[in-house]
Amino acid sequence: MSTAEQLTHVFNDNFVAYFHAHVAHVNIEGRNFQSDHKLLQKVYEDLQDQIDIIAELLRTMGEYMPSALSDVIEDSEIPDVNVNGTADELLALVRINLMTLKGCYDELIKEADSEGYLEIANYAQDRVLAINKFLWMLNATLN
Repeated sequence: MSTAEQLTHVFNDNFVAYFHAHVAHVNIEGRNFQSDHKLLQKVYEDLQDQIDIIAELLRTMGEYMPSALSDVIEDSEIPDVNVNGTADELLALVRINLMTLKGCYDELIKEADSEGYLEIANYAQDRVLAINKFLWMLNATLN
């Protein structure tokens, strides 16, 4: 897979992960509502910020961002599922999505590095660090 193809794949996974995190943020309930709600807000806002950044990286490569939601969903490793359940189930879903997205960024790092797109590899490394921090927070909350 080329860097541009992998970057498009990252866009798609990020978009689906963003949507799930945002839905979980709005729909979460329970004794820990306030803290869970705030944690999920941090996650979805971070993922939302990446939508434009990834799309602009694609444009710098002469590519276009995906323009149909069906294409985004079809090319995402993150399945299109109903985002519902208990607070723990919602947090676990967001955690699984972030682990999938992290793997997609890991592949982007390898591909971008091998093709000489060091700026994209560096961006992907920064994203892995950010995702790892969210994974730590989610793991600590769920344990």
